[in-house]
Order: sequence, then structure tokens, then C-alpha cells
Amino acid sequence: MKKYILIIIAVFTAMTVSAYSAGDARKVLDKAAAKVNIKSGATANFSISGSKIGRQSGTIQIKGNKFCAHTPSGTVWYNGKTQWLYNKKSDEVHVSTPSAAQQQQMNPYTFLSLYKKGYTMQMTNATGGYQIHLTGKGKAISEMYILVDKSYTIKQVKMKQRNGWVTIDISNFKASTVSDAAFTFNSKDFPKAEVIDLR
Repeated sequence: MKKYILIIIAVFTAMTVSAYSAGDARKVLDKAAAKVNIKSGATANFSISGSKIGRQSGTIQIKGNKFCAHTPSGTVWYNGKTQWLYNKKSDEVHVSTPSAAQQQQMNPYTFLSLYKKGYTMQMTNATGGYQIHLTGKGKAISEMYILVDKSYTIKQVKMKQRNGWVTIDISNFKASTVSDAAFTFNSKDFPKAEVIDLR
């Protein structure tokens, strides 16, 4: 009898997990994307960790595909095309045109433009919301887990890259008016920094 009860529970659990379709997962991500893509901009706190990068915490400003992230070790600006990475310790600014994978390491919201192309999706219930699993063959980011709460706010992004897993936890997300100038490096603010153009 106990065996049959366990089988019934296992079947019910499997049915619950598979009750969400890829279309359901896309709808949740679409709603999360709409919440993030506020015309005036938004701000949040984040912490990023991974075996190759250690752990850092900071704040981020976003507006469309632009972002600016501040951590104790430096700042990253991205204006939609060019990225400036300021290293506080070396007092250097590296200028580059980043790939999607490089952007994802710096901006936890970059996946919002990636999930629509070439990824398969699965969604399960998670504490307080949904967990969406994305997989993409031949992608720089081959696998992602995205945790979205019931109000469609993104709480965590976990991604698999060639050098291992990176986890980004997000908190205190809120709409905010952010100037476009916030996403471009201003040399006047760092007069002694050495600028190294890697483009």
C-alpha cells in the first residue's frame, strides 16, 4: 500500500511540474521583461558570485539595454554599444564592445533580450514564484535558471558559461528616473585614470 501511495505522489508531482508549457514560461518572462523595461529607468541592488570571479555586491541602474553597475572594486558603464570598465585598484578604464556573454556577466538583465531566440524553456514552481530553466545549444550562455516572484520581479539569475556557473541575486528593484548620461564614462570624474581602448 505504501508503495502505491508513493507512486501516486510521484505521478502527481510529475504532473504538477510538467503542467507549465514553454508558452507559460515565455509569458512569465515577457511580464518580467515588461516590468524591467521602464522608459524612465530602474535601479536595484545585486550580488554576483562564481568560482572564477569570487563574490561582489553593488548597485545597478538600467534603462532599455543600457546599464551602469557600481561595486567596491569598480564601475561598469554600458550605453548600448560601448562598455567602460573602471578598475579602482589599478585606476584603469578598459573600453570595449562586449559580446552578449560578456554583457551577461555584468548585467543581470541582459538575458531579457536573449530568451526570445534559440532557447528552450521549462518552468516549475518555486518558493514565492517560478523558476524558469533555459537551455541553448551552441550559445555562449548554454544554460540559465531565472527565479521570478509572483509579482514578476526577477530575484535571481544563474547562468552556465564556459568557465562555470555564475549566480546573480537581485533585490530592492524599483522604477527610477535615470539620465542617459549615467551610462557613459565621464573622464572628468576620473582625471588620473589610464584609458585603455580594447575595441
